[in-house]
Amino acid sequence: METIHPIEGNPILESIELSWPWATIDPFLLCAPQIDHYPPGNTAQKLDPEHLQGHRAGNDFANADGYSLYFGKDGLPGFPSHPHLGMETVSILRKGYVDHADSLGNSGRYGPGDVQWMTAGGGIQHAEMFPLLHDDRVNEFELFQIWLNMPGRSKYVAPEYRMMWAEKIPHHVHEGADVTVIAGAYQPMEAPGLPPIEPLPPTQSTWAANPDSELAIWVITLQPGARLTLPPALLQANQRTLYTLAGRGMFVAEQDVGGNHRIRVVAQQALLLENRGTKENTLILMQGVPLQEPAIRSTVYVTNTIAELRQAKLDFQQTGFGGWPWPGREPMHGPGFRRFARYAEDGSEEDPAA
Repeated sequence: METIHPIEGNPILESIELSWPWATIDPFLLCAPQIDHYPPGNTAQKLDPEHLQGHRAGNDFANADGYSLYFGKDGLPGFPSHPHLGMETVSILRKGYVDHADSLGNSGRYGPGDVQWMTAGGGIQHAEMFPLLHDDRVNEFELFQIWLNMPGRSKYVAPEYRMMWAEKIPHHVHEGADVTVIAGAYQPMEAPGLPPIEPLPPTQSTWAANPDSELAIWVITLQPGARLTLPPALLQANQRTLYTLAGRGMFVAEQDVGGNHRIRVVAQQALLLENRGTKENTLILMQGVPLQEPAIRSTVYVTNTIAELRQAKLDFQQTGFGGWPWPGREPMHGPGFRRFARYAEDGSEEDPAA
């Protein structure tokens, strides 16, 4: 990764227009935003055939007509069963619903405002399908999935997934600004005497739980006229990146950065954010201490060496990372908007509305 030296007095190191998927910096691997406007679903929570013309089943990423099927087929958008190894996924869902199933036997449905954290570790299969639950109006869908690398010493830990429900995720709210604290403690600059806002605990073996990572993921929304000062990172090696969504009037350190940009900043400085526009602006912050390890990637596998990558592929061919306990590659969890998570290890179930 290129070292960028700051200009004295300017905390912005770099500003680049975003492409898909979003380019990230170590220890992050990528961020894949999926923003779709699906037509009403049918009784099977899928698209009727009339809405599939111009869409390539099993490999549809063109966003024709304002939506994609991705790797889904038969009118059901999403990502049928596929493996991961040596990395983590953090799925931030802002609109719509996702049906989860994995090779451990876990399953669940999550919705607007929920976050799913999955540590793939030594290998897991999972499916992420997008049921179209509204049959009388457009099914809006907005998902940001972040891929987080793991240090070599942790790449083969036992896989695990956990839900962070919208009702329980902590926020910092201040005069038109809202910070959703997904990872990394947030110290409000407006109240320095108060204790930091701690995030919910993610999976047990995540790299994010290591204090040496000082990893943070915050979703920041600013109403028109709102101002917010971000706290500085503590570790000198830390790096911080802001991603601005579509919008106008977004200022960082008194500079107009616009929407749809990746903005690298000096992590160790407090940073003023302002929305001088007329509509809400949203940013996603990702920060962390770089692992500075080789990252050999073959899409869904992330290893430190070519030999490890070959072994990962062989292991999946031989074991299926535990096999696939579901009758098909696109498991769905029926009609209705009820959100839940079932954990196969102990048979427990979470219901955020209970």
